[in-house]
Amino acid sequence: MLTGWFTFLHGEATAGDVLALERVREVLDRSGIPHDTAWSPGFRPDGPHLEDADPARYTHVVFVCGPLHGPQVAELHERYPDCVRVAVGVSVIDPGDPAVRGFHHVLPRDAEGVRPTADLAAAAPAAPAAPVAGVILTRGQGEYGGRRRHEEVADRVTGWLARTDCARVELDTRLADGDWRLCGTPAQLQSVLARLDVVVTDRLHGLVLALRAGVPVLAVDPVAGGAKVTAQARVHRWPALVPAERLTREELDRWWRWCLAEGRAAAGRRRHAFRHASDRDQGGALAMLLRPGTGIGPGTYGAG
Repeated sequence: MLTGWFTFLHGEATAGDVLALERVREVLDRSGIPHDTAWSPGFRPDGPHLEDADPARYTHVVFVCGPLHGPQVAELHERYPDCVRVAVGVSVIDPGDPAVRGFHHVLPRDAEGVRPTADLAAAAPAAPAAPVAGVILTRGQGEYGGRRRHEEVADRVTGWLARTDCARVELDTRLADGDWRLCGTPAQLQSVLARLDVVVTDRLHGLVLALRAGVPVLAVDPVAGGAKVTAQARVHRWPALVPAERLTREELDRWWRWCLAEGRAAAGRRRHAFRHASDRDQGGALAMLLRPGTGIGPGTYGAG
């Protein structure tokens, strides 16, 4: 039976711990040694869990990775008294801790008086890379009043993302001076966006800045009937747009697949168009408006 901090209800599953587990599994499989893994109900509700692991079924209990201390680890010795108990790739802080003394064998990665060894995660088997998705959402924009669907959109999108195989990076278009969590300049944010595979957003500038970086965007308009996100998608002829009224998992899945396939080339074309744009935007209209003798009167609406 393979256990670790990823086993305990009040433990946690870290990427390093699970990679260390994968390394142990690889070694056991190569050696022809059968094994089960006990997972925390909080991390893998489907199990198997420690409560499902009948002590009579096992000859050995292996504890993988992490600090070797505390009552949860010590309880393994009480639950599996007749098994050979081994700890591997662990940190030993106090050799006298009952959690440590209960093991028959301890193969530490670091302990007092012992030369440190490489963490098991370093040699874990390689896995296919997951898409990296920047996530730019808002729950604000109260100016839209009763047309707002922002909370519902954010909940549905984040719930869908949690079940989608991707590495999620939460981003914000807000800039700040001295807040390490936010970018301080537009160039900093653009540098992050340029390294992503896809952006998921319900914000106008999430859409525009991602396309400016040549990154495909799965855009959701959080305003009933469509508003500025829809308007920008139309201006830039960007098809991966989901209205709040049609926000389903099927629609998100469909445009997600498109973004990760032909969407990259499409976003690259938009990026090229942005860089070679003429002055037919509102910047050009402003210059004309401010030029003396144009004869444009007050109340101008639109760029013409």
